[in-house]
Amino acid sequence: MKQRRTSGLGQRVIPDDVVDEARTARAAVDEHGIVTEWSEGARRLLGYTPDDIIGTPVARLLDEDVSAETLRRGTGVVPTWSGRVALRHRDGHRVEAGLLAHRVEGGTGPGWFLVSPVDGTATTPRDESLAAYGFEQSPCAIGLYDMRLRHRGANLAGQRIPDLTEAEQRGLRLPEVTPHPESDRVERSMARALETGEPQYLEIFVRPPGESREHAWSIQSFPVRDQDGAVLGVGMTSHDVTEQYWARKRLQLLNDAGTRIGTTLDVTRTAQELADVTVPEFADSAFVSLFPDPDSALETVSPDQGTGPAPRQPVRLHRVAQKSVLPLPHEPDSSPGDVDHYAPNSATAECLDTGRAVLRAAYDPSVLADPQWEKGAPADAVHSLMAVPLRARNTTLGVATFVRHRTPWPFDQDDLLLAQEITARAAVYIDNARRYTHERDTAMMLQRTLLPQRLPRQAAVEVAWRYLPTGTLAGVGGDWFDVIPLSSARVALVVGDVVGHGIQASATMGRLRTAVRTLADVDLAPDELLTHLDDLVLRLSADADTGGTAQLDQAAETAGGFGATCLYAVYDPVSRVCTLARAGHPAPAVVSPDGTVNFLDVPVGPPLGLGGLPFETAEVTLAEGSVIALYTDGLIESRDEDIDQGLARLRTALGRPAAGLDDLCDAVLGALRPERGTDDIALLVARTRALDARRVATWNLPADPAIVAKARRLVAAQLGDWGLQEASFVTELLASELVTNAIRHADPPIQLRLIHDRHLICEVSDGSSTAPHLRRARTYDEGGRGLLLVAQLTCGWGTRQTGTGKTIWAEQALDEFPPAA
Repeated sequence: MKQRRTSGLGQRVIPDDVVDEARTARAAVDEHGIVTEWSEGARRLLGYTPDDIIGTPVARLLDEDVSAETLRRGTGVVPTWSGRVALRHRDGHRVEAGLLAHRVEGGTGPGWFLVSPVDGTATTPRDESLAAYGFEQSPCAIGLYDMRLRHRGANLAGQRIPDLTEAEQRGLRLPEVTPHPESDRVERSMARALETGEPQYLEIFVRPPGESREHAWSIQSFPVRDQDGAVLGVGMTSHDVTEQYWARKRLQLLNDAGTRIGTTLDVTRTAQELADVTVPEFADSAFVSLFPDPDSALETVSPDQGTGPAPRQPVRLHRVAQKSVLPLPHEPDSSPGDVDHYAPNSATAECLDTGRAVLRAAYDPSVLADPQWEKGAPADAVHSLMAVPLRARNTTLGVATFVRHRTPWPFDQDDLLLAQEITARAAVYIDNARRYTHERDTAMMLQRTLLPQRLPRQAAVEVAWRYLPTGTLAGVGGDWFDVIPLSSARVALVVGDVVGHGIQASATMGRLRTAVRTLADVDLAPDELLTHLDDLVLRLSADADTGGTAQLDQAAETAGGFGATCLYAVYDPVSRVCTLARAGHPAPAVVSPDGTVNFLDVPVGPPLGLGGLPFETAEVTLAEGSVIALYTDGLIESRDEDIDQGLARLRTALGRPAAGLDDLCDAVLGALRPERGTDDIALLVARTRALDARRVATWNLPADPAIVAKARRLVAAQLGDWGLQEASFVTELLASELVTNAIRHADPPIQLRLIHDRHLICEVSDGSSTAPHLRRARTYDEGGRGLLLVAQLTCGWGTRQTGTGKTIWAEQALDEFPPAA
């Protein structure tokens, strides 16, 4: 069979005995007007061979000038001109021909494609038959109606849709032929076409006779005119666009799934979003079930291999979400959160066993009733279902089940593919939420373990606190607080904030809190404590960055991601002096007994982890009953306002009267906590107490060994005044040993002080900075047993540096010495 290819347009190869290409004259012209292609039909029309004409100007073929009016521009996407032109035949005679010119983009640049029919332009008797049979046999349903909208004619497709012949329909209106609400819409559309003279378009949904599923129809109504333009009636075409409609619906549903599923990192919410997206647009009921324990999720090798330990084992799943078109009265037992049991031959068990989606287009509820039908869909109405595994990162998390019980048509393979695509996306979001929840729960548990479970007993201040972790996706932060009892009835108040969120921030917080307690135990001044803490953060940063091999100066440059802020305050109830230092932390607020609120002017030190910069302390004397508030920046910082506005709101909240410190904490959080906080909040408030001067006794002693006996008598007398004669023997011994050590091994001035608080405290201060240490005396040594006796006779002892030397203190529990009657 002879074949030829059409010129230049890349059309398909068509047998020549079918199209007879020589019956059309075709030529190609480049943008300069030079002929580049010439067909056999063009030779038949004008007599020129390709060798005669290719490479010459196309203008030589024109027998007359073509005016602009001769060429009219078409309305197609490609510019098109058409009209009749006079051409010159090779032998010189004039040829009148219709010409169609298309603007094209060829491989060598833009140009024109010219076509003209050689013959076949005149009408023939067969054309009328072709038109008549074409109308009759068109797959597009066509109906004709008169001016009264009465049926006058229809082609075969128009008769097949209602299953009525043309004669059976003639004379009836469309709603009478197909009594359906959509028929009324179509008839109104035809009336508008007659009224306006313009075609009308609409899309309807009608179930053809004998089918269970509705079809989508594209309907066009148009006025039918005679040769003079008078309207004779109205025509209607109907195209079955069901496949295109469902393709659009599936694409829209897939797009909705991409935007509506995974809006949060909450497992239950994400699973519910999956159910909400698919009901009622896709299924009548949807159920999302996950394994009760994330650790029981199945490792999936491939979809072709089973994931269960044995074929068709009974399955237990935790139903976390569901949605149904049924009203709530039909779901009395519906309670997401239950654990459902699935029989080995259920679709769910088969899905998990094979690792593949299961389609049961014709579901027989009499064979097996799944738990969902009892709590979300009527078992006797379920006729089609799909069970699709929720797989992400080679792990099967659970199953999504889609059910039809109200929609009459069953699921098909296209529905199964769509369900797999939507479920695959949802599974990734669910797995992300599961991982985030696990990490967040771990971090919160770690943080709860590291934060104070209950504050220690001490008499210096009354305290209350609040800690609120952030609810955002950032995760749990590294905020912390602490109350640390110190020697001599003093107390340390600490608030800190580690940069970042998550488990690392919580772990770093725990290390810093432990370090602060350790450093506080050796009674370091606030500025010295922060200096040691700064060194620790540098070392932690160095270890995290390079495994401990980095130099500290290099670590300082990178500690910004591992840094922290801290405020450390020490309150002495004897002197009512509060000594504070801060490392990049917000300044504390103090509420005076009269209700005045002030922010303390504490020198701002650098955040922990920068290294090489000093910290400074500030001292302030607080009136008894003052409230000092320590907090982290999450309380006062917000995206919606600057820090000054936050501080102003904090001042206002602290200034309002409150029945107690707990009420004050609640009031502050109620006034300042942002709706969408992005950081944790730690708040610690303390009301100061002052120790009665009558419960403190102080004596300045000379550096004379003879004064030891007098010191014992002074102690005994004071204990007698306090009613603590039972503690006299031990306390006299402690004073004797400590004063003797100060006279022998230290420098004046020497001071002896007794404090009657929750404990009985005996202190001796001297002018030497050398700290004593406990040692074991040999059998025949005459000395060296003093501090050993102190350690054995007290519940605690220690030493702290002062501005003029050091202080050695020892504490006794007063419950061992009840006051004398």
